[in-house]
Amino acid sequence: MVAPALVFAGVMIVFPFGYAVWLSLCEIALGQPPRLNGGANYARLAADADFWNGLRLTLLLYVISLVAQLVIGTWLGLLLARSRWARGIIRTILVSPFMLPPVVIGMMAIVILDPSFGIANWILAQLGLPPRLWLSDPDTVILTVAAIDTWQWTPFVALIVMGGYLSLPGEVFEAAEVDGARGWQRFRRLTLPLLGPTLVTAAVLRSVDLLRFFDVIYITTQGGPGTASTTLNIMAYRRGFEFFDIGYASAIMVTLSAIIFGSVLAFARLRRAVTW
Repeated sequence: MVAPALVFAGVMIVFPFGYAVWLSLCEIALGQPPRLNGGANYARLAADADFWNGLRLTLLLYVISLVAQLVIGTWLGLLLARSRWARGIIRTILVSPFMLPPVVIGMMAIVILDPSFGIANWILAQLGLPPRLWLSDPDTVILTVAAIDTWQWTPFVALIVMGGYLSLPGEVFEAAEVDGARGWQRFRRLTLPLLGPTLVTAAVLRSVDLLRFFDVIYITTQGGPGTASTTLNIMAYRRGFEFFDIGYASAIMVTLSAIIFGSVLAFARLRRAVTW
């Protein structure tokens, strides 16, 4: 009974990854068969300043977005769990951002953040603040992309947190209230520890998406200005499909896959540690 699922997993997951690993060990030129070059592509990675810059940007975007989404999503999820007014309507509204296609999100961001007629700079002008080149300033582009992803995916984290909170035993909170626990003390010593497994699950789901984040960055900045938002995904796409350096692009993506796998394993260990 399990055999069809194993065959499907082998064909759809193991084979493509194994093929990518094989390509990463080859030198590939258009019109010629792949030629094994050992670990030359990985040696290029170690000496490539663009790779290390892309890795730094990938991890920076990952940390900023993940922390923001977990913090805001936890706050919003607890508010929703404790609110009984129009909860169904609010849930429907919250689902909307992460149900939109990335192309729509990217185009909306371009219009809103346009330096000439975007509403973001109009709001700054009303507040007496100077306009910003949100997607064209190397100092702010990563923060801007992180804000776009946070707007889209924080509701997803909030719904996970809300479901986790509603599944917690109410007797524990009633006992804490009888013992005199209030406000921040109850949240820090009771709610947050009990939500530990839920938060780790949300972190795992978002980690996989954030480390392979490509679509919105490519639509809004295409890795610019310069290389200010050229994450490993953008770098691999350019090397593979613009310069046809398939072997080197595969080495980049295999390295990124190893980072994603390592992060998932780390969160799996953390989840076992916080399970109550």
